[in-house]
Amino acid sequence: MQKWFEEAKLGIFIHYGIYAVDGVAESWSFYNGRIPYEQYMKQLDGFTASKYDADYWADLIEKSGAKYAVLTTKHHDGVALWDTQYSDLNVVKKTPAKRDLIKEYAEAVTKRGIRLGMYYSLIDWSHPDYPSVYEGGKVPEDLTQVNTYSSPVDGVQDEEKWKKFLQFNNDQLKEILTNYGKVDMLWFDGDWERSAEQWNLPEFKHYLQSFNPDIIINSRLQGHGDYKTPEQGIPITRPEGPWEFCTTINTSWGYVPTDDRYKSLNQIIRMFCDCISMGGNMLLDIGPREDGTIDQRQEDILLGLGDWIRTHEEAVYGTEEGIMTRYYLGGSTISKDRKTLYLFVYDDPKENVCLKGLCNPIRKITVLHSGKELTHEIHGGVPWFNIPGTTWIHMTAEDTHDQVTVLKLEFDEELEMYGGSGAVVTHN
Repeated sequence: MQKWFEEAKLGIFIHYGIYAVDGVAESWSFYNGRIPYEQYMKQLDGFTASKYDADYWADLIEKSGAKYAVLTTKHHDGVALWDTQYSDLNVVKKTPAKRDLIKEYAEAVTKRGIRLGMYYSLIDWSHPDYPSVYEGGKVPEDLTQVNTYSSPVDGVQDEEKWKKFLQFNNDQLKEILTNYGKVDMLWFDGDWERSAEQWNLPEFKHYLQSFNPDIIINSRLQGHGDYKTPEQGIPITRPEGPWEFCTTINTSWGYVPTDDRYKSLNQIIRMFCDCISMGGNMLLDIGPREDGTIDQRQEDILLGLGDWIRTHEEAVYGTEEGIMTRYYLGGSTISKDRKTLYLFVYDDPKENVCLKGLCNPIRKITVLHSGKELTHEIHGGVPWFNIPGTTWIHMTAEDTHDQVTVLKLEFDEELEMYGGSGAVVTHN
């Protein structure tokens, strides 16, 4: 696993496509029969990208504090945002935009040192060869339940067509991986409609690595990905290995003008803190309008998150996952040398912040954003059995940050937390 990914903490996801024209759910709106396919595809005529400014996007991503970005090169509808030679269904040939949007995005992101990620849908509900087989090659008993965009409705599979489709995917991915400089990450979606064998794994992954042996691939590859990608629900316990939580700012991935159910900046910052406390990244999504502009509310969230991160940078970058919530009822991170513990205080304390199981003497406690030094006292403990007491850090509402407060606890030795049975537990 590439070190940069585990240290990135924040990425920005961008769902951009023709679905923004009418503000409908990307691809799913026709797949689930909410609108006819023809009506969905008519959005091609209204997709202008007239104010699309990749440099503006990249500046915003940089200001958010994100270290990588992921853009939808092609969603399940099959509409490519680049000038692919393998299909006419792309924004250069079929929309008034007439621009290779991926090229501009890749250049803008790369020149700022932001890691370049590309989302690609493995499934293509517009491609004539795609609905040629069933998942795992098993013909379902009830053919009335088969979706015509996914699989044959007559019970007859065509393996040759399926092979042609896999070649089509390989060809498009070759364009993405060779035409836009070094791609750091491929973010796949749609693997669930076919088995690993049908996707030709692990050979398919070897093929992708032949373009860049260091490429990172997300988990949506039938068990052959490099890290886990829980979606919309923050994990309750830490997923094993490297992971990333992807989520929306409101409830939609793409631009839906009627979706006013926005998460507040405070909620977003708290979610971010929860992710890094468990050693993961957050991939926060924006959905630009069809002209390429971004809703002010989404922009404000990104800028607000970036402001908070910059103020508390040392508690975010270069840190590792924090202590377990049995010790502290909140989030936390630990410095690389394990001599500093950062506690995330989500709410305004009445008089104290409580920390249990700390074996180390505390050298100093400061409020990170203000530099104010705080006092503490320790009650209880059984020193002759090396059982630590409870640390009460004196803190009131006047010491807090507007969003999430960070307390910096410094020690002379590496952090030790009491394991409850004499054992020391230092991480999750």
